[in-house]
Amino acid sequence: MSSAGAGPGDVPDLSDLVRAAAGGDDDAFCALYAAVQPGLLRYLWAMVGQDAEDVASEAWLQIARDIHSYRGEGAGFRAWAASVARNRALDQLRRQSRRPAQTFGLEALHDLADGQDTAEQAAEAVSTAAAISLIATLPRDQAEAVLLRVVLGLDAEAAGQVLGKRAGAVRTAAHRGLRRLARQLDRQAAVPPPRPAPGLRTAGIELRRE
Repeated sequence: MSSAGAGPGDVPDLSDLVRAAAGGDDDAFCALYAAVQPGLLRYLWAMVGQDAEDVASEAWLQIARDIHSYRGEGAGFRAWAASVARNRALDQLRRQSRRPAQTFGLEALHDLADGQDTAEQAAEAVSTAAAISLIATLPRDQAEAVLLRVVLGLDAEAAGQVLGKRAGAVRTAAHRGLRRLARQLDRQAAVPPPRPAPGLRTAGIELRRE
C-alpha cells in the first residue's frame, strides 16, 4: 500500500496509511515505518548519538501500541511520531546525563559551491550523516528546529507542537541554526585538503576532499 499523493513541500500525505494502520493493517504500518523512520532516525541521532536506533525502536513500539487511538491526519502523524521519539530520547538523556555522541568529523562534509545562498546549501546538506553530527553541536533549540523542519519535513506549526513552542519561535530557531551551520560549512570549505605523506603509494586512488 502506498501513500496518497504529496502534501505541501512534497511531503507525502500519509492519511490513508494512518487510517489503515490504525485499523490493524500490518502492511500499512510497515509502509508508515518505511516513510517516517529514516528522518526520525536522523533526528534521534542528533539528540542521543549512537543510541538512536535503540530509542527509535522504543518509540515505534509505543506508536504500534497507541496508533489505534491516533486521530490525526497526514503530516500530523510525523509530528506525533516525532513527539513520541523525542520523549523517549529525553528520557534516555536524563538516564545517561551525557551529551550526544559525536562520531563523524567535519572533513566528511561535501564542499559547498560558490554563488549560492549558504543557508540553502546547509539545508540541503543535513541529510548526510556528517551533517547530522554537525547539527548536534548547535544549541539544542536550533538543532531540533532544523531537524524537525528540514529532515522530517514538518511545518513550523507541527514542529512547534513537538517542541511545545510557538511556530514563530521554531522558524527563528531553524533560521539561526541554518545560518550557524552555513558559517561552519564555509569555514570547513576554506580548509585546504591534506597532502599525501611523502612516499605514500596512491596509484589508482583519487585523493579528494569529501
